[in-house]
Amino acid sequence: MRMRTLAGMILFAAPLAALAGDAGGGTDRNVAARAAMQRSFKAHGQAGLDRLEQDDTQEACSRHAPAPLPEARAAKVRAANQALIRYPADGQYLGDWKRGEAIAQQGTGLQYSDDPAQPSGGNCYACHQLSAKEIAYGTIGPSLYNYGKIRGRSETMLKLAWAMIYDMKTLSACSAMPRFGAKRILDEQQLKDVMALLFDPDSPVNQ
Repeated sequence: MRMRTLAGMILFAAPLAALAGDAGGGTDRNVAARAAMQRSFKAHGQAGLDRLEQDDTQEACSRHAPAPLPEARAAKVRAANQALIRYPADGQYLGDWKRGEAIAQQGTGLQYSDDPAQPSGGNCYACHQLSAKEIAYGTIGPSLYNYGKIRGRSETMLKLAWAMIYDMKTLSACSAMPRFGAKRILDEQQLKDVMALLFDPDSPVNQ
């Protein structure tokens, strides 16, 4: 099986968070972890050393790992990221579910060996069940089968789903789900297409 980029990002995040955690080791532990990563990683193609730099959300989660982030801090993290969500400029949340299915099954993008001129995939199936016909799928995240069929297509639900795909840390501060919109893994049209995969009644997700 070929390497799946975003799945690798998720699996890699946990040990790094534990290594860099500050819950019981003090700042020396963070300094040692950063030094070890700087020695181990080399810039290659589009994968630069800037990927080792954490934003405030990542730093907060790493600092407390493996313990949960205290609720007061988690609430601040969620609020800070909620303020950064960019909803569709035209007010339309749904694109083409067929394109969305291709994005969900596509794992290339962001690896040093991938063409940066080509769009990234979402690799959704690595963590979620998407349809009843899938033979293999990940179980890190919940099943998305019948997602729209069960939840409906109210504006409230569409905005909630958009926020989760855009940046799950708006709802779960230290979620391992990739921040597809916030980190520009997927562009606005791609996000719309993935939304259509979840909500269009003709999508295999809702069959």
